[in-house]
Amino acid sequence: MFSPYLPPLPPLPGEREKYEYRPGGRSIISVLTDEHLQLEALSSELLKAEQSRRELADVVTAAVSRHLSAEEQYLYPAVRALVPDGDNLVDDEIDHDTTLLRQLAVLEEAAPDSPSYHDLAEAVDAEILRHGSTCASRIFPQLSRVASEADLIRLGNRLEIAEEAAPTRPHPDMPNRPPWNKIAAPAVGAVDKIRDSVEGRKTYREDL
Repeated sequence: MFSPYLPPLPPLPGEREKYEYRPGGRSIISVLTDEHLQLEALSSELLKAEQSRRELADVVTAAVSRHLSAEEQYLYPAVRALVPDGDNLVDDEIDHDTTLLRQLAVLEEAAPDSPSYHDLAEAVDAEILRHGSTCASRIFPQLSRVASEADLIRLGNRLEIAEEAAPTRPHPDMPNRPPWNKIAAPAVGAVDKIRDSVEGRKTYREDL
């Protein structure tokens, strides 16, 4: 079945055109729920850290930037198309996304030992917690009721691919709606990754 928010892919091996079989992968709700927990744990760790806060802040910034970019490419269009009052829900989340990205941009420039650093980290942590709570309580339950399991899995597969190419630095003024964000995100992400490599910047928790 054609989904207005998701261009169809060719059938996978052994999969029929009308999705009579469950495609491989995880649903977008499962993927994002796990990511929200990981982001909350990273942010909490940053708040408690006494040393190496700059590198940990870089990882938090990169993880959040990838996450929000992929949500804006695949979660939010699905919510707009399928969920009642989806436009208002998404518009509100995008406003919060922009706020969070601006906070991360300021955090990146702040000295880890400055008096304002902890306040900035607290503001970021509060916004990350709010985002995860809103998705869990308002967005995911509604989306799960109106989208098929096959479509949720296909969205999850696309979201994970999009994250690999997504920006690793905050770009609050970048386009946040398809098709422009799907064009801009990989290009900006490629530039970010070059900068990360040149500067030796850490972008994953396991790299610390």
